[in-house]
Amino acid sequence: MKRFFDGTGIGLALSKGLVELMGGGIGVESQLGQGSTFWVELALAQPVPNVYQHGRVETRVPDTQQPRPTRTVLYIEDNLSNLELIQRILANRPEIKLLWAMQGRLGLDLASQHRPDLILLDMNLPDIPGEEVLRRLRDMPETRWLPVVVISADATQERIDGALAVGARAYLTKPLDIRRLLELMDETLNQTASA
Repeated sequence: MKRFFDGTGIGLALSKGLVELMGGGIGVESQLGQGSTFWVELALAQPVPNVYQHGRVETRVPDTQQPRPTRTVLYIEDNLSNLELIQRILANRPEIKLLWAMQGRLGLDLASQHRPDLILLDMNLPDIPGEEVLRRLRDMPETRWLPVVVISADATQERIDGALAVGARAYLTKPLDIRRLLELMDETLNQTASA
């Protein structure tokens, strides 16, 4: 005997919200006894330098450009797929050494020990909230000057304002705008190099 369970409908509502955030639309056509067809329409994206092309990250560096000094970026994030995305984005940037921590406390220890040039911080961590990590970074003399960019799915204005008030340099929301992330990283790393 087959049993069918109705869902709550939240999946479609979430999908609709995400698609609309990306400037697209979602729709459905349904015929009783025939089935349903769902579709998503998104605007055609312009090619973005330093992003995925054919399953890898493309970074073109002119032959005349001098190699950049090694810079350290610490990513405090407990989601492996998000870490993999950042690793792929930075795959062809050999001048960037990526450190990673799955928990806020470990991230604080790594920040204190390595003093990275930039910290990327998720707000939803398994041990302590990202806001608390940010506060502690600002309280410790050895890390208070380190630039922190928040990358979080929590896009409420209250969370964004709170993180910026505590000392985050910027607050990027997921789904991640890769071009904006790379611009922000380059800008921040260039400023810390000349400081």
